[in-house]
Amino acid sequence: MILTYDIKVEDNGAKVLRNVFKLCKKYLTHIQDSVFEGELSESQIIKLNIELKKYIRNEKDSIIIFKSRHERWLDKEFWGKKDDKLANIF
Repeated sequence: MILTYDIKVEDNGAKVLRNVFKLCKKYLTHIQDSVFEGELSESQIIKLNIELKKYIRNEKDSIIIFKSRHERWLDKEFWGKKDDKLANIF
C-alpha cells in the first residue's frame, strides 16, 4: 500500500504533522516527504486508521491510501478531507 497525507500547519498543525509522521513511520516505510509505503494486513490498516483519527482534523487534513491487490490496480480510500484532484488517474 501507499499512504500520503496533507496536514495544514495552521491551528496547531505542526504538532498534528509530527504525530501523524511518527505514527505512519511506525507502520510503513517513509519514502518521500508525506509519502509512505509497505505491506499491511487489513487488521493493521484498521488499527492505523483508528490511531490516525486521534490526530487528523477532518475539516483541514487528509490521508489517502492506495491498496493494491494486483500490480496493475489500486484501491483508493480517503481518510479525512476528501480531495479528488487526482481522480482522473484511475
